[in-house]
Amino acid sequence: MVAGHANRRLRIGQSRPPAHIPPMDQDIIIVGGGLNGPTLALALAASGFRVAVIDAMPRASFAKTFDGRSYALALASTKLLSALGIWDGIKDACQPMLEIKATDGRAGEGPAPYFLHFDHAEIEEGPMGYMAEDRILRAALLDAIDADDRITCMYGRTVVAQTAGAVTLDDDTTLSARLIVGCDGRASGTAERAGIKRVGWNYDQTALVCAIEHEQPHNGIAHQFFMPAGPLAILPLPGNRSSIVWSERTDAAVQINALPEDEYLDILRPRFGSFLGEIKLAGARFTYPLNLTLAQNLTAPRVALVGDAAHGIHPIAGQGLNLGYRDIGALAEVVTLAQRRGEDIGAVDVLDRYARWRRFDTMTLAVGTDVINKLFSNDNPILRAARDLGMGAVQSMPGLRRGFIRQAAGLTGDLPQLMTGRPL
Repeated sequence: MVAGHANRRLRIGQSRPPAHIPPMDQDIIIVGGGLNGPTLALALAASGFRVAVIDAMPRASFAKTFDGRSYALALASTKLLSALGIWDGIKDACQPMLEIKATDGRAGEGPAPYFLHFDHAEIEEGPMGYMAEDRILRAALLDAIDADDRITCMYGRTVVAQTAGAVTLDDDTTLSARLIVGCDGRASGTAERAGIKRVGWNYDQTALVCAIEHEQPHNGIAHQFFMPAGPLAILPLPGNRSSIVWSERTDAAVQINALPEDEYLDILRPRFGSFLGEIKLAGARFTYPLNLTLAQNLTAPRVALVGDAAHGIHPIAGQGLNLGYRDIGALAEVVTLAQRRGEDIGAVDVLDRYARWRRFDTMTLAVGTDVINKLFSNDNPILRAARDLGMGAVQSMPGLRRGFIRQAAGLTGDLPQLMTGRPL
């Protein structure tokens, strides 16, 4: 258990005299939309908070047809969405991930003989996770926040100034709140305006992201091929479709993404293999530069950071959104319990509980993904032999393998209550 988190639970039953809290326009302002902003807004509104969401994207700009973007939701993340009343409405449109297969590989040579194979049948809870299309998940979240009268949505607006407890927008509107939460990504303006510095480095890798259609069924199996230039993830979508997250050295990725569709596929095919038959693109292509960026602090006076604003990690484990959802569960729980005790939800000691709770998990996953990427994104014969033997060893130990499966499903560690499917 993270240091300090035990105290959070022991204090639940205690009460304090209410602090003097001046009237505010909102209880909480969330800067940034994406998927984290609306999810956090719903979690907070469910506890009775008045929330404003400031999203730089216009409401009408979000894709209504499939554009190739999808997300891996760990089982625990689907439990959070269930607790917020979202999951039942989208579950049938999402693809369960029943197995995960990971192996070394080189383009045109096929997988190495040693591999990891995770099967959901080895745990009792169900599929390890689901693949959700961006248009499905985002639409469900936006519809839910638009329908909640405790949430004020301000689309197409940006923050130009910020103090401890107030923001000014680009239309000169000023809003005040007890707490400002940055959900505004790796280049978080919320963090910068609060004086929170960042540490990290570039990987000289870029992710090529697209979706494909293929002849053969994927059977709900996710594949991770560790190539010398970077990992290639093939993630199952509904029907005979899969999402591709393909990491290459940045200079090569720029050249590949500029190619016509047929030439792009000619480069992908030897890396992908023929196990799913013929492939073709479905939807648009995207590129995302890969780096590690960590906020030195998760909080500042009346400010908290969530998701990529707090920690941008390598996508090698597909845990970026899930890490943000654990932030959301923790922050919503901390401020809800504080409110019920009559505390000021933006007070330093309250926000410190959130920071202590999330710091260990954040650092562990950031370091873990960084080490795995550096270990696997090379063609050193000694490292290649060592990692192949390591994967073979893990595969041969059922207890250790089951632990990795539960971790992939998001079922380990000190989970927020929402991540277990229980409302606050």
